[in-house]
Amino acid sequence: CRNVSDSLIRNVLLTTGKGMQLSMHFPLKQLVAASLFAATLTAVSTPAFANITAEQSTAILKHFGETPVSDFRGFLATLSKGDLGKTADVGPAINAFLDNKTLSAEQQNEINRLLGIYTRIKYGKAALETLRELVEIPTFNVDGVPQYQNPEFLKIADKIQALAKAFNLNFRNIDNRVYEISLEGSGDEVVGIHAHADVVPVTPENWVLKDGTKLDPFKVTLIGDRMYGRGTEDDKNGIVVAMYAMKVIKEEKLPLARQFKLLVDTTEETSGDAIPYYFEHNPTPQYNLALDGGYPVVIAEKGYGTVMATFPRRKGEGSGAEIVAMTGGMATNQIPSASVATFVTDQPAELAASLQKAGAEYAKRNGGDFEVAAKVEGKDVKLTVTGVSAHSSEPESGVNPVARMLELIHSVDGKIALKHNHITDAARYASDNWGLDYLGGKLGVGFADDFMGPLTTSLTFVGQDDKAFKLAVNLRVPKGKSPETLKKEIADKLSAWDKNSKVAVDFTYSIAEPMYRNPEGEWVKALLAVATENLGMEHKFGTSAGATSVHELPNGVQFGLARPEVKYTGHTDNEFKTVDQFLLDLQIVTEMMGRVGQLPKL
Repeated sequence: CRNVSDSLIRNVLLTTGKGMQLSMHFPLKQLVAASLFAATLTAVSTPAFANITAEQSTAILKHFGETPVSDFRGFLATLSKGDLGKTADVGPAINAFLDNKTLSAEQQNEINRLLGIYTRIKYGKAALETLRELVEIPTFNVDGVPQYQNPEFLKIADKIQALAKAFNLNFRNIDNRVYEISLEGSGDEVVGIHAHADVVPVTPENWVLKDGTKLDPFKVTLIGDRMYGRGTEDDKNGIVVAMYAMKVIKEEKLPLARQFKLLVDTTEETSGDAIPYYFEHNPTPQYNLALDGGYPVVIAEKGYGTVMATFPRRKGEGSGAEIVAMTGGMATNQIPSASVATFVTDQPAELAASLQKAGAEYAKRNGGDFEVAAKVEGKDVKLTVTGVSAHSSEPESGVNPVARMLELIHSVDGKIALKHNHITDAARYASDNWGLDYLGGKLGVGFADDFMGPLTTSLTFVGQDDKAFKLAVNLRVPKGKSPETLKKEIADKLSAWDKNSKVAVDFTYSIAEPMYRNPEGEWVKALLAVATENLGMEHKFGTSAGATSVHELPNGVQFGLARPEVKYTGHTDNEFKTVDQFLLDLQIVTEMMGRVGQLPKL
């Protein structure tokens, strides 16, 4: 990977262009906004970063927490009378804007920084309320019902359309697959902003905090600074901050050199066919940003893969207890917080005691960072392994209960009398080939890229019906091996195991290419500056194990909205977003759209 030095990032040069002619009959507000735009086009090469410090931002937020704000111009006028107006860098920028003077590139960046702060102050509370309303719509996949026919998706489409109308933004519903919200610009270039309305399914009984507080996944519950609810982190927050950023730019009449289109995907968490459908009928934006990943700017995504093992149901053989059910992740990209196996036996008390003892010993041998509990329920015994929920792209951030349940079951087979069936077959397969290692080491397929990191292999989805028991291993694949090579390696090893074990199982494989973008162009440098300066991060491009809607699109990168040093809670039980980070995202995305929208050349 090409590393970008601090000096390169801090010396982004803006291309000189021709200034625009301003007619005298322009309304004053349009004239001011147009002069801001013209300044960008006529600026000479200067460092492209803003001078407003984190301390100054905090002071502004504190001041306006007690003082109402009417519009952006009034906001700046108030600032010009305070300490910020006396500074050697920001003060002249504010005064030049208010006096309708041409701004330097650096002054332009100061104004865009303040535009982001203004949006946070003016619309922060409204944006939080909109997020609450969207979370209450349970837009997860329902088996047998296409997303475009699911009533919940029709409901969220109506909600987004109503918002767009209220914000004076253009809205199109492309056959209930993608919702397009657009903000006009003077040029033909289009920047696509990507977010998604669908969420992964939930296991409601797992949404319980350590203190016993029960949560409703589809109601935003505010505890401290945390907003718990499915979609708060992934990815209804992205829809909200983008729409409010567009609203501010629209109502302040800030001219843009290019269009922005917010494309709200409905199948990002499932089939992924909505965005391709959209591009079969609509032009592809030349530049694409996903608000569905990590900060500051992610230029590489691992390839997404799945190894699905299907074990035909078979009647239990032998004597002893029989495992008749087991739970796991509700989706292939989800590591749950708990896995529960149901045992049928004519001696439940004795079995529960044996499993409890074996489970405690197993947990102690394997790190002691998870819990095992066996409990009699009627004539059954429920064995529960409780770990730590995680997004499957970050298995290291969780403790996988699915892997531990399957290995525990296999480890007690022969010590505790169990009938052999499709679930014990799956446990043998998982233990022999994957174990607790999530780097492919046990199977012997592990590898890593210096920039993108290692291959990860996580046991996730568990599903069963009257015909089969299914178990998924989710792969996140870096550069270094082609999908064809990796698929052959895995298939050859599993085929050899299957031949030796004589377990009835069918394997299917899917592995996508990883994404890597060469980070060139003024637009991506501007993105990096906006994110790193607001977040206090190092000026370095990032990589992600998660794949987004921009994976195969031109000039596709991730631009937040998760901080890489903080555990990502999307897909997890008890998913949450902090209020402070949500408001900071709103500020950052607004600044980004103002700045990228006004660059003379991307």
